[in-house]
Amino acid sequence: MTTITEDDVDQYLREHPQFLATWLLENADDDTLRVVARKFKQDALSQFTHQNGQAGKSMPAVEEKESTGSLSEDSMTIEPNEDRNLQTYRTFSKVGRNSITSMIFRKYLDGDRTRRSSVKKDLDDLKRMSEEELFMELIRDIASELDVNVLCHKILQNVSILTNSDRGSLFLVRGSRDNKYLVSKLFDVTESSTLEQSIHTEANEIIVPFGVGIAGNVALSREPINIKDVYADPRFNQEVDKKTGYRTHSILSMPIVNFEGEVIGVAQIINKISGNHEFSKQDEDLFRKYLTFCGIGITNAQLFEMSVNEFKRNQLLLHLARGMFEEQSNLEKLVQKIMLDAQDLLKCERCSVYLLDDSFQRDIMSYTSRFLNRLSSYSRTGNLVVAMQDPSNQFRQAGKGDNTSEPLRKVEDVHFSQAFELYAGKMKVLTPAEFQNSKAAFIAKITLVAAETLNIEDLTRYGGFVGHHVPEDNGFSAKSVLCMPIHNSDRTIIGVTQLINKVNGQPFDENDEHIIEAFSIFTGLGIHNCQMYENACQLMAKQSVALEVLSYHATASKEEAERIMVERIPASEDYKLYRYDFDDKLMSDDDTIKATIRMFLDANLISQFKVPYETMCRWVCTVKKNYRPVTYHNWRHAFNVCQTMFTMLYTGDLRPKFDAVEVFALMAACLCHDLDHRGTNNAFQVKVASPLAMLYSTSVLEHHHFDHCIMIINSEGNNIFQSFPPEEYRRAIKILEHAILSTDLALYFKKRGDFKSLVENGEREFLEENKKDLLKAMMMTACDVAAITKPWKIQKEIAQLVTAEFFEQGDIEKTQLGEKPIPMMDREKKDELPKMQVDFIDFICAPVYELFAKVSESLKPLNDGCQENRQHWKDMSNTMQLKTDVQKEDTHSAKSKFMEKSPKKTKPEVSLLNKTVKHTKPSQNPKTQR
Repeated sequence: MTTITEDDVDQYLREHPQFLATWLLENADDDTLRVVARKFKQDALSQFTHQNGQAGKSMPAVEEKESTGSLSEDSMTIEPNEDRNLQTYRTFSKVGRNSITSMIFRKYLDGDRTRRSSVKKDLDDLKRMSEEELFMELIRDIASELDVNVLCHKILQNVSILTNSDRGSLFLVRGSRDNKYLVSKLFDVTESSTLEQSIHTEANEIIVPFGVGIAGNVALSREPINIKDVYADPRFNQEVDKKTGYRTHSILSMPIVNFEGEVIGVAQIINKISGNHEFSKQDEDLFRKYLTFCGIGITNAQLFEMSVNEFKRNQLLLHLARGMFEEQSNLEKLVQKIMLDAQDLLKCERCSVYLLDDSFQRDIMSYTSRFLNRLSSYSRTGNLVVAMQDPSNQFRQAGKGDNTSEPLRKVEDVHFSQAFELYAGKMKVLTPAEFQNSKAAFIAKITLVAAETLNIEDLTRYGGFVGHHVPEDNGFSAKSVLCMPIHNSDRTIIGVTQLINKVNGQPFDENDEHIIEAFSIFTGLGIHNCQMYENACQLMAKQSVALEVLSYHATASKEEAERIMVERIPASEDYKLYRYDFDDKLMSDDDTIKATIRMFLDANLISQFKVPYETMCRWVCTVKKNYRPVTYHNWRHAFNVCQTMFTMLYTGDLRPKFDAVEVFALMAACLCHDLDHRGTNNAFQVKVASPLAMLYSTSVLEHHHFDHCIMIINSEGNNIFQSFPPEEYRRAIKILEHAILSTDLALYFKKRGDFKSLVENGEREFLEENKKDLLKAMMMTACDVAAITKPWKIQKEIAQLVTAEFFEQGDIEKTQLGEKPIPMMDREKKDELPKMQVDFIDFICAPVYELFAKVSESLKPLNDGCQENRQHWKDMSNTMQLKTDVQKEDTHSAKSKFMEKSPKKTKPEVSLLNKTVKHTKPSQNPKTQR
């Protein structure tokens, strides 16, 4: 075996100086490193001044860098003529001062909690030490330990050595200032037990309230307790010995205090090994002295652990901030990201975010403004409490200076506009019905009324929930709840973040409150920015639509209206306006305008509501001008829809069911129901993300038609409702909106079932408002698709127009979007038009006309015309199908005959022939040779 001498080690270290530096950084204590660094500094300075002949002059580069507390990478560059000592000094200077702490800190962040080796615990060596030497040796063992768990384990092992005890346990203080308790950190630690064997996790830790048991009494009284016979002391719990089989004789329990004198833990040792198992006064003194240093060590370790955790939380919050500000275009995605981060940050079972509606936000902003104005009227020396006593403060808690027991702002007054929930990894957007009666939402409302954080440790003991669990619709039970108001950049409350049930089963603590407070700041900014972004996008979309409309359309000129005014308006009989088989094909555009005015004249609406005749003429001309020249959804379609409504009212005997305001609004709605139609449907607008789709989330085109209608009415010389009293004006606009939106077939399908139930149950009068609204909605759909009820010749021509417009949209989807359109819009499927028309009648048209035929016998012609046209389309479909079948049969027959007359081939040749006749060689076919 080779013996390594001191000279060998010296030579190796000289040849490998970096090894020495690394070893010292990892193993030496701070004092040793400071001594080494100081020595290198002195040698380097001495050598530098000697070489430059300038005694007393310092190294500018080194001193300047050192004065800033750090060295840059550039300062570490070593010139060839520089001394080795200077290089070594700079190496230490780079990592000097805070380097050890930084290195440990980085290790903790990286999860490296490798336990540093303890002092050698050879009892023979320790016994040869004096008491002072032994004491200092054990103090050095814990002096640089920053892991709380490892530190506590070392403390108990060292105490066992000092006091010659068999084992020990250590409890740390937890809880708030008013509700402190002890938790077992390590239990039954012996000299040979490992940290893993002794550590108590949150799952198996023992909780001891202050004043309960031996440890609890020590924590409360801050005095040591030395029990020589524990079985004679009622504070000792004998159940532990019964479970473990261990016999406890004596216990010495001592408080651990910090530098401020506060109890931060309790340590206790059990059964002195020597003698009669009793701990002496000398043991108490040694225990107390050692725990004085232990208190400092535990405090430092806890502070270090808090620093590490705080750094991690800050990193998470910065990550959260980056993520939130990256996602600004979609509120739902943003909230989902927020909740995922919150759940990960605080390890809770469920997370919810509730957003306030605008009205409540306005109330809060209004109060805030009043408070600030009121506060500004008082000097700094004035009474601040008086400034806060705003009589209009709706959020002031009652019971303080008044006789009421409720806050002036009631929980029932709080309304959420949106609610999001994250549970079991799944994000859910709650419906108003779901969060309106939710108990979790009720707690969120309480938080808003209090305008401060609400931390409920046990919901079964809180307020109105005493003795009850709080089940939700999914069976989830809430126990502990943490709620925090969300503020925007103006410090206005815009919602609530709610966390329910920590994963470890413990209630949310003060540390969690600090985290969620910082978290809510970022949350509020993120949500506020997202809402601002959405508002900006909507404003830009609205501006884009407005500019497009204004650039394309214009109000009808006064001269155009005057020209119509002076011309004769033919009678209704001349135009056949009361007939279901009305046809506008031979009418000029001026005739359609005159016919429209005639319908309003015959309905007695112009005279009854004192509408200026010029205004009426100009409005009709303007409406006509605001239809684009698309293939089908143009002015002619709108005119025909209005004529059908006129016919249903007066020929179909529905007029008595409505008053004059409703008739006026319904006829105006028919003329305006497709204003500024672009020849494409709602699905196309959404697919291409048009400005209209950004502006309206549902019934995209229908909302645009209504808004365009209002724009025309509000333009100069076009307000046909100008003579209406205010109440009737508002009612007319409401009917107008309801009627136009009802032309969305998606809404028609939702309402048709209710209408069918009413009619089949014998409803014919429709006197109640909701029933009348349903009737008006169905009438709008019946008028909108009334082309299907026209005589066959008219219907066939109109169907070709509709199909042509659909095909135009399909062509755009193919060429510009690269998508395959649905069959009804695919030009390649034009031969299937008859079959698609039959499906259209069966699915949309026939059901509504059958119901109207039951409502009034006078409406039966609509249903008859629809059924007749269905039969025509059915016949065409059958004929086309038969023609297709014959063509297929002829092709199959010709192929079979060809195969019969062909010479017998080998199997591969027959297979080739079945694929295509063109591939047959001339020599193989006699007919081809002839």
